[in-house]
Amino acid sequence: MKPRQVTFLLMIVLGIVLAPLVAEAQAPPKVARVGWMSRGGQTANDESMAAFRQGMRELGYVEGQTFVMEPRYAGGKSELMPEQAAELERSGVDVIIAGPFEALQAAKQSTSRVPIIMTPSADPVATGVLKNPNRPEGNITGITEMMPELTPQRLQLLKQIAPTLSRVAILWSPGTLTEDTFKKMLKETQTTARSIGVEIQVVEAAKVEDFDAAFSAMAKERADGLIVLVNPMFNVQRQRIIERAAKHRLPAIYEWKPFVQSGGLISYGADVPDIYRRTAGFVDKIVKGAKTADLPVEGPKLFDMSVNLKAAKALGVTIPDSIVKQAVLVIE
Repeated sequence: MKPRQVTFLLMIVLGIVLAPLVAEAQAPPKVARVGWMSRGGQTANDESMAAFRQGMRELGYVEGQTFVMEPRYAGGKSELMPEQAAELERSGVDVIIAGPFEALQAAKQSTSRVPIIMTPSADPVATGVLKNPNRPEGNITGITEMMPELTPQRLQLLKQIAPTLSRVAILWSPGTLTEDTFKKMLKETQTTARSIGVEIQVVEAAKVEDFDAAFSAMAKERADGLIVLVNPMFNVQRQRIIERAAKHRLPAIYEWKPFVQSGGLISYGADVPDIYRRTAGFVDKIVKGAKTADLPVEGPKLFDMSVNLKAAKALGVTIPDSIVKQAVLVIE
């Protein structure tokens, strides 16, 4: 065989061997498909989704090119969520972000295959979602929005706003926290209460129908302040809680900013947008092959405060400037 023919054959062989490698190198990166479940309706100013998109951009993703959103909005109808979760699984999404607790429950019931990133407003162990947050079983991991450890500081903030406080009620829903977590939080809060001359009253409300009895119990024991712990049902029914607190003229502190936006006095808790920004990191790891069991559940890293000066005026209390200056949101 002539040298020219040998060279030609070698070029053909090399072309056959290298073609798949070249094609693979030139192939566009896999587009991450992210399912998003929301209890509310579609809005142009979804703060949580905006924060998640920011997190994806920070990791180098470009929407429409390297990731796409597959949102599902329940419009306040939680009963639609199981089918929406199943629909997301059928559509082939790589991961589902289930923020509201109802969405997490629906996604857990509807798919055991698609990884789920939760941002729950209830302890995942207390609610039976997970057994071991440090090594999540099944297909669920994520970041919690709860900061019960801030309850003593919430009490101190209330005392600064209403210095004459002598008895503060803590409204909570059993099953939101594990027994150990609740006991630890209560013990630390009672220690703080004694140091500032305040008594603590624990009041339970497991369902909406319990609200009237709960506030009647506060009135009977002459509570003059209120701490509302985070809970999925409380968040959905926050207007009812705020109205009852105002009716009984109770300065109240909440964990989340939406309570203040809905007319509540003050909130102090997790920076929820930061949590959704951080969920992008979970998505990034999962689409790159990480298993949920290798991604421990995380807690909040940042917290924020919001105040409502209009609500303060209606209650006849003054929020000190030192607190107002710390707030990320001030409603006048």
